Amino acid sequence: MSRIGKKPVNIPDGVKVEIKGHKVTVIGPKGTLSREFHPNIKIKIENNQVKVERKNDMKFNRALHGMVRAMISNMITGVKDGFEKRLEIHGMGYRAQLDKDKKLILQIGYSNPVEVTPFEGINFKVEGTNKIIIFGIDKEKVGEQAAKIRALRKPEPYKGNGIRYEGEYVRRKIGKKGA
Repeated sequence: MSRIGKKPVNIPDGVKVEIKGHKVTVIGPKGTLSREFHPNIKIKIENNQVKVERKNDMKFNRALHGMVRAMISNMITGVKDGFEKRLEIHGMGYRAQLDKDKKLILQIGYSNPVEVTPFEGINFKVEGTNKIIIFGIDKEKVGEQAAKIRALRKPEPYKGNGIRYEGEYVRRKIGKKGA
């Protein structure tokens, strides 16, 4: 039995959850999220809590059970508080800036600057010239946007240049050694 799937999700004040068939809509102060879930999972609201149940103990349904509960929990957290990912840019001459269209312009060692357009519902913020904050209400989109930006120039192991998550440790290698 899924331990995570069994736990009910509390609905905080100011957040409204609507269930129509297999579609769950969460409305909160930061926005609205909606998602359709698999028909093998039953979702219901009892005592200001969302409860997730599965039809049977087949392996596929057991895998879905905890995941659906976690996704609903993330939807509720997103519309109430939002999510953010922080990136750091390391390297000589590497920098980030926002243009007037809220696009992110990165100068990360290529001949031309790289322009990143945010996904729908995602916003960027730049602190200084080397810290990027990605925020929005959908945890999945925030994480995907951060991963795509990091993939533009992954941190390399010899000098440590590149884009990394805040607090990420990059294991350094020793270069050529003289004999």
